[in-house]
Amino acid sequence: MIIQRFYLIYLASALLWFVSMTLAVQAAPLRYTLDDANSEVGFTYSLGGSATGGMMPVETAQLQIDVRDIRNSDIDVTLNARRAKAGLFVATEAMRGPQVLHAKQFPTIRFQTRKIIGDLQNAQVAGDLTIRNVTRPVTLQARLFRKREAGLDDLSELEVLLTGDIDRREFGASGFPDLVGPVISLRIRARMTRSE
Repeated sequence: MIIQRFYLIYLASALLWFVSMTLAVQAAPLRYTLDDANSEVGFTYSLGGSATGGMMPVETAQLQIDVRDIRNSDIDVTLNARRAKAGLFVATEAMRGPQVLHAKQFPTIRFQTRKIIGDLQNAQVAGDLTIRNVTRPVTLQARLFRKREAGLDDLSELEVLLTGDIDRREFGASGFPDLVGPVISLRIRARMTRSE
């Protein structure tokens, strides 16, 4: 009887340890790889008073997402300024040139998170944005989505949408002020595949 009771206590303890370890693993941030073909960084700016759109490719991305506690997530994205497009060919060349991005000397733009608050449907991502080797704090709005057909526990593919505005003058990208407005509106859509 004593042996049976000891065995049951041992079995219950082992089961409790296994469940707690499983939950701890599930709660840990998951590593994701960016799906380049289905991700895009779009931006809108005012050119001569008209809203004009542009695109910039992602060069690298390190993404760790904790869907149970978004505060434990981390985003580190580097964009390729040399391949940025501002719509019109002339506008693209001017944007890449020394008066705006100076892409020849500063070929990348980087965003690194410092703090995330909120939930999966409506989060605020505070981080450091570096343009032209000038780093400034920015806050972006974020929403996280699963695939429509995915089950509640299917975290294999996620999509994050980041939106927000920056003032290009704060980064020294102040060229052509008579033609181009100072505010750049960002819309970053990143599709990710779990890498672990």
